[in-house]
Amino acid sequence: MLPRSPRLRRILLAYTVNELGTWFGYVALALAVYEHTHSAIATAALFVTRGLLPALLAPVLVARTERSPRRGALAWLYLAEAALTVGLAALLWRFWLPGVLVLVAFDGIAAVAATALLRAAAARVAAEEIEEGASETGGPPSRAAIDRAQREANAALNFSFMAALAAGPALGGVLVHALGGPAALLVDAASFLVCSSLLVALESHVEDGAEASVRERLTAALRHIWDVPQLRVLLITEATAIVFFASIEPVEVIYAKSTLHAGALGYGLLLGVWGAGAALGAVVFARAVHRPLAPMLTGGTLLVGLAYLGFAAAPSLAVACCAAVVGGVGNGTQWPSLISAVQQLTPNELHGRLMSAIGSMNALCPAIGFAVGGAIVALSSPRSAMAVAGGVAAVATLAFLRLPLRGLQLDVTATPTAASTPDLAGATH
Repeated sequence: MLPRSPRLRRILLAYTVNELGTWFGYVALALAVYEHTHSAIATAALFVTRGLLPALLAPVLVARTERSPRRGALAWLYLAEAALTVGLAALLWRFWLPGVLVLVAFDGIAAVAATALLRAAAARVAAEEIEEGASETGGPPSRAAIDRAQREANAALNFSFMAALAAGPALGGVLVHALGGPAALLVDAASFLVCSSLLVALESHVEDGAEASVRERLTAALRHIWDVPQLRVLLITEATAIVFFASIEPVEVIYAKSTLHAGALGYGLLLGVWGAGAALGAVVFARAVHRPLAPMLTGGTLLVGLAYLGFAAAPSLAVACCAAVVGGVGNGTQWPSLISAVQQLTPNELHGRLMSAIGSMNALCPAIGFAVGGAIVALSSPRSAMAVAGGVAAVATLAFLRLPLRGLQLDVTATPTAASTPDLAGATH
């Protein structure tokens, strides 16, 4: 699972450090805002602020960064995150909610853009490694070899993401308890400095022919999404699924305490078991990089839906934990399958902008989902919210199954507007 390429190892290490540090900051900010305001609305505003502006502006920042020929532009983004996080630490010492929300919004923009550029860089470096190896043997690299290398890079990043999901919140809680929220944010800022130092030599510039301006680059990405029906339906379906997947997040604590009568310990156990299942799913995806993407995408979505339906019917914490393992495995296979599918449906020069679109989707849709979940609980019950999420997952599974993903080929020399796409279901991958 560890990449053989030194460049990919640096990217993976930076990604891992970033994910862990982000969890430290996430926990510190959530606890501090609630502690100072004792307001659920203020805490919700923190999450909405971190989702709304990044969803709108992160793609613009990605396009602008890719336009810059200066080496180390991605490292500067992490330096900006470090500076913003230090500012947030200062605002926790002398708490001022409006200032916190403003800095969180700017930090979210930088975070979504940096993650998109880092994922695109991993895919680009993986392809370059294959091309360099092929040039030494005197033959051109095969599309299948490049696809597999990029999926292996995605598998490594996904394992780091799921491992951070399993361990990050708990470590963040321990750090906040031991040192306090401001100190935890300074640790988060230090993690961004480490990321910057690891990526200082990484180039993020993308030549885009006539697309000289930021607006033209964004237009090229939107045009590509529109011109490739499979990609368009894929993103719309996933966005809808994310809204309802996220809708159960604010419901889980009520579900664990009031429905299952499991208390805070049961709530923590439920989250921990889901995280362990997600780590297992990441291992499954990593060991299946040669297998077709379509079954893993649909199967992962189905497992998440079955988990939510299991939550809705579970008579006890033990049964709910069994469902959480299933959902975690689905989570750990579905998300990297989506990332790999989008990359294979997209020319290399558009990877950064498409990854930023996914990042924006992943920032905005949960904010909508939180409101949806709260409304369902207010009108009915936590079990109803779980059942609705499971039902939507079943519909998303059917939508993914109906996508015509077989028999498609990607011309690696295609322009950004080309509608030619790769085979996601063929066994050659």
